[in-house]
Amino acid sequence: MEGHPVSYSRTTITELMIPSYANFGGKIHGGTLLSLMDKVAYACASKHAGAYCVTVAVGGVNFLQPVDVGELVSMLASVNYVGRTSVVVGIKVIAENVQSGVVKHTNTSYFTLVAKSEAGELVEVPPLILETAEDVRRFHSASLRQRLRKDLFAAMAAHRADFVLDARVRGDLAGERCVIRVEGAE
Repeated sequence: MEGHPVSYSRTTITELMIPSYANFGGKIHGGTLLSLMDKVAYACASKHAGAYCVTVAVGGVNFLQPVDVGELVSMLASVNYVGRTSVVVGIKVIAENVQSGVVKHTNTSYFTLVAKSEAGELVEVPPLILETAEDVRRFHSASLRQRLRKDLFAAMAAHRADFVLDARVRGDLAGERCVIRVEGAE
């Protein structure tokens, strides 16, 4: 399997934000933006994989600025990392006020998708050909995020399995905005 460069599957989706996408505050729903991000992630990953891809994880969704009705929103997607059957797509969202020409970076996110055959079985994806230092940085960063996510899941599973509501936990939560009303615990 030879692979594809990042540029091969780079994808942009642009859409005008209309009033029906707005919440009660007049800003665009985060869910609307997530749906558009999922679409561009699918298109980008499927093009790279040459197969149907499904989203298995959404990580690092950062809503940096609100999006307003009437703005033109572009989702800029590129493959940042590939595993054996998985593809990590980085998405940068920009919004442009079409009257003033002001452009703002509103969101960044990372979607992990897996490639599937027509029978629904996982299929191997082509390697990613890294042609620039930025391609290498993004691949390395995504690899680090993958390792940290696995470590975090393992740590949280251990925390759940070993959890005891004791004086140490109460001390850890002493500065937090909670009231513990569990009877019979230390």
